[in-house]
Amino acid sequence: MTILCRFDDYPIHQTSEPLKVPATTDRHAYDRYWFNGYTDDGELYFAIGAALYPNLGIMDCGLSIVHGGVQHSFHASRRAPDDPSELEIGPFRIDIIEPMKSLRITLDDNETGISGRLNWIARTASFAEGHQRTARSGTSIHMEATRFNQFGFWDGELRFAGESLRIDPAKVYGTKDRSWGIRPVGDPAPPGAPSTTPPQIFFLWAPLHWPDRCTHMGVFENEHGVAWHWDGLIVPTYASPDDLPGVEDPGAEPLAGVAHRLEYIPGTRRARRAEITLLERSGATQEIELEPLLCFRMKGIGYSHPEWGHGRWKGELAMAGESWKCDELDEMALDNMHIQQVVRARSGGEQGVGVLEQICLGPHARYGFKELLDPAS
Repeated sequence: MTILCRFDDYPIHQTSEPLKVPATTDRHAYDRYWFNGYTDDGELYFAIGAALYPNLGIMDCGLSIVHGGVQHSFHASRRAPDDPSELEIGPFRIDIIEPMKSLRITLDDNETGISGRLNWIARTASFAEGHQRTARSGTSIHMEATRFNQFGFWDGELRFAGESLRIDPAKVYGTKDRSWGIRPVGDPAPPGAPSTTPPQIFFLWAPLHWPDRCTHMGVFENEHGVAWHWDGLIVPTYASPDDLPGVEDPGAEPLAGVAHRLEYIPGTRRARRAEITLLERSGATQEIELEPLLCFRMKGIGYSHPEWGHGRWKGELAMAGESWKCDELDEMALDNMHIQQVVRARSGGEQGVGVLEQICLGPHARYGFKELLDPAS
């Protein structure tokens, strides 16, 4: 096994070790790419994920599409490459054309029948969320991560279920998400002392495209409805990636606060409608109504998937495809709880489009949840 990689030739080291040697020995170290794309009529959604788990020696990926009421998913996994910048898992590949601005995702024809080619067209500069850190039982680190995002459009083609779908950048919006750090991944490790608190997570994430700007909010809350992390930003948009002012945008406006009001579909933990509030530092507020149009199950790209969960050893190279009808799933099954909904956004006289990501497990006093998986009444 080699120690060096091509980026060791740049003066970018953060420790005395070569770049491919992780700064942590935590088995849950990860470095992930994540993308989504969707139309404003709720007819199409796709998501792509790929990640390296340096201390597990694994790299995996997924691409999943909702169209015509059916979700189609491609999964693949391999032994981690010697060079961590080799973003290739079987027929799947990510090519960074210009860092922080342009990239291409390719899924060559393969045995699953799911393939395509997608080009990312940046609409905004990248922006960092606040560093995320939380502990379980007050001691062991449960998550410690950096995340940055970018808004854009997609151009290309997707092929699945015997059809070919043109991805038109005039109609297909998207979000790029990069994160790295420590997060529970891989096969379960010996648990040690049992937790003194029940499992709980409440997370909302709402990146939205508007005609002349993009807005972003995200929040983690504990069982009492108290936020332990939140993000909020208003981001300028540009007609061409060539117009971006740099890696980050000095014109981006951090918010002073965010709030949410959800109405759940009875028998589920999925929003029927939602309102979010963006509090600007000037004191002005933006009240935004969100109307869900389509539901995507995040297990399609590995999140909580019982077989293709992130960072699990599947062999030197493995891949699989699967499909399911969206309206035939068990709403309260654990692997169906992490979702993104394409949403139509309205604020004043304006209309936008985006997604509302939701995961709500365990108690949450504000919305009346008392157990791990009790549904809304």
